[in-house]
Amino acid sequence: MFAVARQGGRIPPRVAVVKSIASALCIGGGGSVGREGPIVQIGSALGSSLGMWVRVGEDRLRVLVACGAAGGIAATFNAPLAGVFFAMELILRDFTAPRFGMVVLSSVTASVIARSVMGDETFLRLPQMEVEHLASYVLFVLLGALAGVVGVVFTKVLYLVEDACDAVWRGPEWLRPAVGGVLLGAFLLALPQMYGVGYPVLEKGVGGGYAVGFLLVLLVGKILACSLTIGIGGSGGVFAPSLFVGAMLGSAVGQGLHHVAPGVTGSPTAYAIIAMGSVFAGAARAPITAVLIMYELTGDYGIILPLMAAIAVATGVSRALSDETVYTAKLRRRGVDLDATGPAAIAVTAVMTAPPAVLAPGTALREAAGLLLRTGSGCLPVVDATGGYRGTVSSVVATEALGAGLPADERVAMVLDMPKGVREGESLQEALAQFAASEGDGVPVLDAEGRQLVGWLSHRTVLAALSPSEGSGHESGS
Repeated sequence: MFAVARQGGRIPPRVAVVKSIASALCIGGGGSVGREGPIVQIGSALGSSLGMWVRVGEDRLRVLVACGAAGGIAATFNAPLAGVFFAMELILRDFTAPRFGMVVLSSVTASVIARSVMGDETFLRLPQMEVEHLASYVLFVLLGALAGVVGVVFTKVLYLVEDACDAVWRGPEWLRPAVGGVLLGAFLLALPQMYGVGYPVLEKGVGGGYAVGFLLVLLVGKILACSLTIGIGGSGGVFAPSLFVGAMLGSAVGQGLHHVAPGVTGSPTAYAIIAMGSVFAGAARAPITAVLIMYELTGDYGIILPLMAAIAVATGVSRALSDETVYTAKLRRRGVDLDATGPAAIAVTAVMTAPPAVLAPGTALREAAGLLLRTGSGCLPVVDATGGYRGTVSSVVATEALGAGLPADERVAMVLDMPKGVREGESLQEALAQFAASEGDGVPVLDAEGRQLVGWLSHRTVLAALSPSEGSGHESGS
């Protein structure tokens, strides 16, 4: 969905209905996931449907997708600020004033309607926290570093479990959640606190209702239960689980420190609340959203300073340990890089075509020159009988060879150029350098080993891919 928002914004209208039913069944059936993922996708699908109905351009369609996501977050969690910055920071990733204004209007409208129906209450009831000693700030910073590590571990385990489920499962996909649900059910029988979203357990953990050892069990259990739910095909988000993991981590650290130095560390509740935002920041690398969501959950401005410090450290640690976030990891596994722009964002395999003609090494110069003339190409690739790349023959080289008196029946193997070509895993940014060094009007695309010819890049296809009206269609979505 994040890739769709960045690369066209077109989400089928039926996604909103299907996603709402799937997420309701998954969470109602005990899936240990959050509800914000489906809510964001439902809101985004509604925004996309509206945009396609009124036929707006792709840029405005992306904004409507973000507006729908912001409205979904704001209405469900009674967090209008967090809804705005969730959309700007994680979906649009662009803080221009016009876009910001439209997203704000969507979030405000959704919040006003939701509050008129459900009242002005937060979806979690967290106790107020106090920072009693300046020394606590040092401990909060250390907690932020630890939370950043836990956020990265959460992301890694999530996709390791998903990979394991993919590797093990050999049946039809529609049956996978049912079979996997048996394994998840056994896990929930052993640790029933993992059932569903887990907000009551979270609130009890923040309030000091569990011992340190059991808090750590709940921390590990939530990571595994959430990963397993998604791995077997369940529909849900990772925002609420990251808050749960952070709450268990912070409460365990706070209780441990309180036993060691109660006069300096202060209340364990403060550590639980700080760690909630910090683990989310470590997993999603969205520090502004993390700060605002925790402020809106507590309504306590007193948490801002320690929260900002811990979240900044958690984000830095996460960035140092991993290039991916819990949201971008799946997209990169599908070949979508949200951080890439322009030519670097377009894979050569997305725009390559078949070569206009292929020559064998034994082709005569006379025949090669005629083929170059008929195809209108500046150069043609030469491959052997197995498709192995041998080089290229350009019209310039063929003409010069014939003009210099080389026999017309001489093989083209005698006049080959050897451009190294572009590998199929590379981007157009890397292909542009090959064009600069090429004498013809195209370059070969080779396999990962550089041995087999798999396609052809011409000036025309590259220019079409880089033009604003055409290039966006070559970027893959999710």
